[in-house]
Amino acid sequence: MTYQEAVDYIEETPRFTKKNTLENTKAILRHLGNPQENMKILHVAGTNGKGSVCSYLASILNVAGKHTGLFISPHLVNINERFVIDEEQVSDEEFLEAFHIVMDCVEQIQKEGYAHPTYFEILFLIGMVLFDKAGVEYLVLETGLGGRLDATNAIAHPIATVITSISLDHTEYLGDTIEAIAGEKAGIIKEGVPVIYDASRPEVEAVIKRKAEELHAPAFGIYPEMYKISSMTNKHIDFSINSGYYDYIELSISSVAEYQVMNGTEAVTAIKVMDVEGEFTDDMIKQGMTAMRWQGRMETVLPGVIIDGAHNEAGVKEFVKTAKRLEGDESITLLFAAVGDKDYHHMIETICRNLRIGQVIVTEVGGYRSVDAEKPAELFEQFGRAQVKTCPDVEEAFTEALKEKGDGILFCVGSLYLVGSIKSILNRRNET
Repeated sequence: MTYQEAVDYIEETPRFTKKNTLENTKAILRHLGNPQENMKILHVAGTNGKGSVCSYLASILNVAGKHTGLFISPHLVNINERFVIDEEQVSDEEFLEAFHIVMDCVEQIQKEGYAHPTYFEILFLIGMVLFDKAGVEYLVLETGLGGRLDATNAIAHPIATVITSISLDHTEYLGDTIEAIAGEKAGIIKEGVPVIYDASRPEVEAVIKRKAEELHAPAFGIYPEMYKISSMTNKHIDFSINSGYYDYIELSISSVAEYQVMNGTEAVTAIKVMDVEGEFTDDMIKQGMTAMRWQGRMETVLPGVIIDGAHNEAGVKEFVKTAKRLEGDESITLLFAAVGDKDYHHMIETICRNLRIGQVIVTEVGGYRSVDAEKPAELFEQFGRAQVKTCPDVEEAFTEALKEKGDGILFCVGSLYLVGSIKSILNRRNET
């Protein structure tokens, strides 16, 4: 099987189906020799921000000279983005070799009565093979959907767990209340393993603290008053942390998004908490935080063109907060797309109520979850005063949005699939 055939096989495996039990995943891991036992794992869950926290953690570990693996989801353009070793995506050849190892194992366990792994489970297993084969010392591991039943929760002995911001998302799978979703995310907490969490919502904190107490897990809540922003520009944010968990530290991050300060504080706290031997100096942490770059999160991809992966109501609220600070007297053009299992009605209402948008181009991201561009367009016309156009083809829509932008700002938002499509378009254009 070729690399592309392997990718196609995985892409054709159902994504949003009933998960297999963790015992199913653990059985495959046993057949693979339990590769997860050879790594120091930092396990990260949450609704929003977990990818950023993972990237901050990996950046600090890399600056400290640690042999580091990073497993993230989803990918924006190339499936290899999910598997990063010492800041480099794995090669197609490495991916294909790991795929064959996993699928040979799957063939064997199916004979024993176990189920074929789902889309995300296959990717997690491939990651474990890749990271073990590379001999990584530290692995930063992002959950997929949820926590308690997530394939990544088959690991038994992380050195720390991190739970980022929690809001209503994937309610059909995780529960329809904040407390229910918090309970699912808190499922990654392990006996005696420290948990670092976003404590800005009391109802979430209550759930996490209760679970931590049950499992005798030291809990480190991060409250907004524990960090202070000293300056913000259109390129970076300077802030300090005075949490009481460790000594005061001043940091700078290359981001325009205020929400990254909470994410950064969680990452720094996780490093400090797990660093029982004092290996990680403040200089390492500062350099790692400054060096981190995270694709698709308020990312400037062209002059005046910013893409953001906000794809749920909480994410859009944070997008709006940052966009309002950036807009000034600039005219705003918006390129928007959504998927059907998101509450795009409230997302659009939030955008229209808070931003002065001149033009909106609504497009479609394709796939079975895609939303007909006419539906969001009607909502933009209902809630806003902007000129609204529909253009189902993403590349044509992006080209039109760039024309409409003029000397102003173009924000591309609403779906990670939209962000990935734009990254692909830009990559193609750069190659020609």
